[in-house]
Amino acid sequence: MKIAFIGLGNMGGGMAANLAKAGHDVRAFDLAEGALERARANGCTTFATAREAVAGVDAVVSMLPNGAIVKSVYSADVLGQAPVGALLLDCSTIDVATAREVAAMAEAAGYRMVDAPVSGGIAAANAGTLTFMVGGPMDSFAAAEPILAQMGKAVIHAGESGAGQAAKICNNMLLGASMVATCETFKLAERLGLDLQTFYDISSKASGQCWSMTSYCPVPGVGPTTPADNGYQGGFATALMLKDLKLAMAAAQAAGAPVPMGHRAEELYAAFDAAGNGGVDFSAIIKTL
Repeated sequence: MKIAFIGLGNMGGGMAANLAKAGHDVRAFDLAEGALERARANGCTTFATAREAVAGVDAVVSMLPNGAIVKSVYSADVLGQAPVGALLLDCSTIDVATAREVAAMAEAAGYRMVDAPVSGGIAAANAGTLTFMVGGPMDSFAAAEPILAQMGKAVIHAGESGAGQAAKICNNMLLGASMVATCETFKLAERLGLDLQTFYDISSKASGQCWSMTSYCPVPGVGPTTPADNGYQGGFATALMLKDLKLAMAAAQAAGAPVPMGHRAEELYAAFDAAGNGGVDFSAIIKTL
């Protein structure tokens, strides 16, 4: 297939490379020349504008920073520029309302579209082991699934347009709150004189077990290798966690849903980010406790 890929940052770069590795003709665009150079090295053809990249393609995949940029790119550079009938897959993490608005614009212009945000971080993007949460009509999901499967280990239909974003926001609110609780627990265990590896061995097999502990332990040298073992570099940046928590808080307010644990996690990550830690992995918040 001819697939345009718009947005080649930490996540998009690895995703585009996996599509090229799978044999697709990947036509890539990004504003950063360094990202374009990496895309070319990974087998993609690069273009000077998004409009050029989407010309004549079968599908468009995007991985962009926020909802305003997604809306701008699709309205100005994709709709009416890509062939009518092309499949559009937005893998950005944005608010539900904007996802639904862009999908409605695409449908009105004759395109099929899904919102397909991801879980897994940079390592999973590079390895092709992401999880995709997909919103959109079932026929659009069926068309998108084979493309997404070449970038991930799981592709799950969450519901109609916007449902993928809703699932991502809820998932990452849970992740942010559980990471804070995991960090607090390790610090308490340390204060109580427990050996942290021993505590991990116990809790990872007991009722306190959670992903933040057993798959992404925030303590260096404990459990599997994680960003904590690399000075909290790589992984999922604090700034991105804060972005997702802010989206969750806005969605909760709009839905009238009380989320006190999510709200407190957002406050803690906002303070951690404001202290200059936006670029480090979100598990590094353990250093503040």
